[in-house]
Amino acid sequence: MQDTMTLQEMLTYRGRQEVPNDFDDFWDKLLTATPLPDYELIEQNFGLKSVMCYQLRFQSPKGSTVFAKCLFPKQVSPCSVVFYFHGYQGQSPDWTEGLKYTAEGMGAVFMDLPGQAGQSRENGNYTGMMVKGQVIRGMLDGSKELFYTDVYRSIVQMIDIVASFDWVDEQELYSYGASQGGALALIASALSPKIKKTATIYPFLSDFKRVLELQVKTEAYDELFRYFKFSDPFHQTEEAVLSALSYIDVKNFAHRITCPVLFVTGLEDDVCPPSTQFAIYNRLTTTKSHHIMPDYGHDAMNVKVNDLVYDFLRNSHVLG
Repeated sequence: MQDTMTLQEMLTYRGRQEVPNDFDDFWDKLLTATPLPDYELIEQNFGLKSVMCYQLRFQSPKGSTVFAKCLFPKQVSPCSVVFYFHGYQGQSPDWTEGLKYTAEGMGAVFMDLPGQAGQSRENGNYTGMMVKGQVIRGMLDGSKELFYTDVYRSIVQMIDIVASFDWVDEQELYSYGASQGGALALIASALSPKIKKTATIYPFLSDFKRVLELQVKTEAYDELFRYFKFSDPFHQTEEAVLSALSYIDVKNFAHRITCPVLFVTGLEDDVCPPSTQFAIYNRLTTTKSHHIMPDYGHDAMNVKVNDLVYDFLRNSHVLG
């Protein structure tokens, strides 16, 4: 479903729902109740001369096992670190993808989301439909029980764990991702003041009411429509559902982000509609730069974009 808004309209669009009155209190209390967990850090011997590689595992607040690949340069200590988040249903990149960061003296941490294609294991106990998708998981039991509420908290745990390593510079931590990963990169900087720069490409998980309006039934949001079709055909729970989801809606976190943000949007995106992305960008009050690609949808952005992000993350200057 193509977005129905013009670019001119999107330039000032801020989303269909406002931030709940208790939003910051909700998240501040949850984060206060999210301690640094015990973790397992296992060194991997890949025969690399200049890079240390580790498997990191810890338990999320709801008991899921979170796995991440960690790469750090041997010659640089303390080093900056890029936290990279993958797309929906996917998994972390191959270890070798981290070498482009270690080559410049930076560390890289690639997290697997529980229940998706990687090594993290979901252990939640959720009410309602679980045939497909994690966006709706837990929403019938309230915002605290949402799958992504647990994920957001585990991201903060992971950042705190990595920041505690002696060879990591906790003043130089960055986040980056596309689609689901783009959403989580923004969440990382919204919930952890340790993140100093964020690069996000066509972020997911934003402006759910607008998603319903547009009938975005592509893979990423299809589960939301399946819920109403098979569990609530009269939409009697729509208000309650949107209320619960508002606490994981990325646009509602924008005011909490204080670090510089590099933002990329393809105007032909039919998976994460551009208007839902602009709803995030237009709420950001920090230093920001929006790179708009008129001819791109939810494509792999391999032309210019990777270099743009890499330059942004590795250089001391803030935005190009």
